[in-house]
Amino acid sequence: QVQLVESGGGLVQAGGSLRLSCAASGSIFRFNVVGWYRQAPGKERELVAGISSAGSTYYAESVKGRFTISRDNAKNTRYLQMTSLKPEDTAMYYCAASDYYSDYPLYVKYKYWGQGTQVTVSS
Repeated sequence: QVQLVESGGGLVQAGGSLRLSCAASGSIFRFNVVGWYRQAPGKERELVAGISSAGSTYYAESVKGRFTISRDNAKNTRYLQMTSLKPEDTAMYYCAASDYYSDYPLYVKYKYWGQGTQVTVSS
């Protein structure tokens, strides 16, 4: 059973930065797609960034130029570096992973999910 554990969330002022981490219990990350989702109260969950099996990335328009997704296969961990944070980035952030190979983080079906880490950006 694959388990994903997010960390790195917290309270930050607007303009600040945070780095989220997503660690997996198994070796699934080496070949599969990983995405970072977020969900704010009263809003739908949205994919903000993803990295494919081949390393190609996807970013939502709202975070392009500010967020960077990366991976460290040796540590079985994926990261989401968030800079120039805005109050509208406030949400619960979730890490998700597929169980198959894909080059398209936006279209893959994510099977495994973490419990989430809260990000709060104050104005």
